[in-house]
Amino acid sequence: MEPEPSVPSQRSIRKNYSLATELVFIDNSDGTGVRDLYNASSIPIYQTATFKQSSASRMEDFDYTRSGNPTQNHLAKIMSASRAYVVSSGMSALDVVARLVKTGEEIIAGDDLYGGTNRLLAFLNKSFDIKTHHVDTTNSDTLLPYLHPTRTRLILLESPTNPLIKISNIPKIASIVHERCPNALIVVDNTMMSPYLQRPLEFGADIVIHSGTKYLSGHHDLMAGVIGVKDEIVAEKIHFTINATGCGLTPFESWLLLRGIKTLAVRMEKQQANAMRIAEFLEYHGFKVMYPGLRSHPQYDLHITMSRGPGAVLSFLTNNTEISERVVESTKLWSISVSFGCVNSLIRMSHASIPAAVRKERGFPEDLIRLCVGIEDVNDLIEDLYSALVTANAINVIKPNGYINK
Repeated sequence: MEPEPSVPSQRSIRKNYSLATELVFIDNSDGTGVRDLYNASSIPIYQTATFKQSSASRMEDFDYTRSGNPTQNHLAKIMSASRAYVVSSGMSALDVVARLVKTGEEIIAGDDLYGGTNRLLAFLNKSFDIKTHHVDTTNSDTLLPYLHPTRTRLILLESPTNPLIKISNIPKIASIVHERCPNALIVVDNTMMSPYLQRPLEFGADIVIHSGTKYLSGHHDLMAGVIGVKDEIVAEKIHFTINATGCGLTPFESWLLLRGIKTLAVRMEKQQANAMRIAEFLEYHGFKVMYPGLRSHPQYDLHITMSRGPGAVLSFLTNNTEISERVVESTKLWSISVSFGCVNSLIRMSHASIPAAVRKERGFPEDLIRLCVGIEDVNDLIEDLYSALVTANAINVIKPNGYINK
């Protein structure tokens, strides 16, 4: 009698779940997760610098935490990446990716970027003759004059941008660039959206980076950078740089990052729901609001084709720099702080890190206020913001306060 074929158990079949579930559910049924001898319900911290080896000539999966640590696994699947890496900060992530560019090669980037990104690109130009062309990436045709079949190496995108909240057509740009510049890589800084709302690798990007300090962590209690890569050859180059420079994330910060990721879905849903209410409130009172959840946003239709939500960062204008300063300084619940993505609501006049001449050249409004919306009760946030607007004489007090207890 022939033996009956073995049937895999239901526990060994790896099912693909919705992203909200994948963020929380970490297992090793497919052999790619963390192997834990004791099956701890929370991923253990491998707080070690080195790992023992069983052979004098063959190295195991892990040898030196500088090169990798099991606490760092889990991120690739939530970004639709083939490989993922964690480093010491978001800027470190960008620095690692920028090392793919050689002297004499070029970068094309947006004209509305995070201040630290502008600083690094200026440094590369001055120190290594790596030129960056800044263009309006909301119009894909603006890239065409700068695309070169061999010199163009990176296309660096933010969508939405920070702080003008402009949207780039990632699939269209990726298609144009890959056709004309086979050596070029599309890199998307996806920090504003997080993997929960947007996954650029599914829309033609080659590399995605995140400042894990922000939404992935969610509590501003760690600094981290995340790199997701589609191609294995590019991934090996990224890993070599991280190993060579020693910028990998430490085990404890890696564990904190994993803990934060588990609550990413509930935080993002609450934060963007709050942000939508606040954007409507500001628009009701006549302010120009930049937020892709509003139908008044010029790229509203484009954004919803790439993302499952508008996020929780918005900007608005008062048309008076002094009034904007008074608004920012008059809030009580909104903390004046750099960065975004934590559970607390933050407010600031953005882009002070960019020189005034560059701000003027690129048309950055000096009166712009950026709001990073947290998980507080939205009515409290609106009332606090309304009070600050009244104190600063930015709002018509005769007009009734809208969107409270809606």
